[in-house]
Amino acid sequence: MPRKHCRIEAASVGDAERLADIRVEAMRPSLEAVGRFDPVRARERFLGSFVAAETRIIKVEEGIAGFFVVRRRSDHFYLDHLHVSPAFQGQGLGRLVVEDLKVEAVSAGLPIRLMALNVSPANAFYLSCGFRFVSQDALDTIYIWAPGA
Repeated sequence: MPRKHCRIEAASVGDAERLADIRVEAMRPSLEAVGRFDPVRARERFLGSFVAAETRIIKVEEGIAGFFVVRRRSDHFYLDHLHVSPAFQGQGLGRLVVEDLKVEAVSAGLPIRLMALNVSPANAFYLSCGFRFVSQDALDTIYIWAPGA
């Protein structure tokens, strides 16, 4: 999808409920695959850590297509969430977000870290975006992307 059809906007406190819905919708297949889908728990986990200042909304002409949460730490950016509504997946929106975040990381001289559910298609996506495998446990895989690496 060409960039002109996508814009990134700051989130507000009033966006939290809608973004929680998108998270549940986007994560449902992966969570069902590991027998851990609980829409109430998924919403509560997101809403319990929601910080509007760290959250950005992905908008297209039709409305909200997804969102991402970047938590800046002293030594890295932590991409805590990147969820694109299934209706908008496969259009390059996630890749645009990651590429923009990489520019921000290069400017700050910081790596980007993230975690993905082991069975999620997100693993292949992050590897295709240049992230490197760091470690894995029973549920999640940790990745890093470093400027110049």
